[in-house]
Amino acid sequence: MKGTINIDQERCKGCALCIEFCPKKVIKLSDRLNAKGYFVAAFDGGKECTGCGTCAVMCPEVAIEVMKS
Repeated sequence: MKGTINIDQERCKGCALCIEFCPKKVIKLSDRLNAKGYFVAAFDGGKECTGCGTCAVMCPEVAIEVMKS
């Protein structure tokens, strides 16, 4: 099963917990700043996300939505 994630850039505080716990390493810290001045997490859509949801569970800001296809 494949998945994709949507990261709410304005809620993200760049804590990198989603990056740390992603088993497939499909999330990275971008060089983009949000309105609050945080470097935000970004989904690397070129890799194979399984839609496991670990990133969403670990996100303290509830900024990640996981979709399975």
